[in-house]
Amino acid sequence: MRCGRAAELETARTIVRKVGAMKTVVVYGSLWGNTAAIARAIAEGIGFGAQALSTAQASSAAISGADLIVAGSPVIGFSLPSEKMLENIRANPGKAPKPPDLSHPSMRAWLGALPEGHGRAAAFETRIWWSLGGATRAIVRGLKRAGYRPMAKGCQRRFIVKGAYGPLRDGELERARLWGEDLARAMK
Repeated sequence: MRCGRAAELETARTIVRKVGAMKTVVVYGSLWGNTAAIARAIAEGIGFGAQALSTAQASSAAISGADLIVAGSPVIGFSLPSEKMLENIRANPGKAPKPPDLSHPSMRAWLGALPEGHGRAAAFETRIWWSLGGATRAIVRGLKRAGYRPMAKGCQRRFIVKGAYGPLRDGELERARLWGEDLARAMK
């Protein structure tokens, strides 16, 4: 039996091996880059090879065997955006400072096609602070339908944008990174 510093180092190595073997995918739908930035910060916080993938990149092969899927979307029209909502944005982008990225399926469509899995689940959304409704409950429901079990505590987060098109409120990327760290600890 090891004692002192040697025991601490051995315990740390064991934890790194255990968590390092965990496959984590952070899947996002993003129109103006805010949700994508949050997803990358969450993946960075989780560490150990966690990947942030758009709904277009998060194929069945890419998520196969995932121990944890964290999925996120902007709130549009007070809910998880549908394909019809995205088509309306394509037809009338409003006063956006840049065109929306509509090159990927909506989170709703991605969840509808999600193959059966066995891992854990968490959800996040980007939104204006006063927005009614939200997207995280619908995301968690979709993940549950596919067999992913929501993490017991803190499995949903909201991140705030300053306006309809962003940017993110100051400090939100750091909050996302810290939440990623919390998710990684909860998976141990």
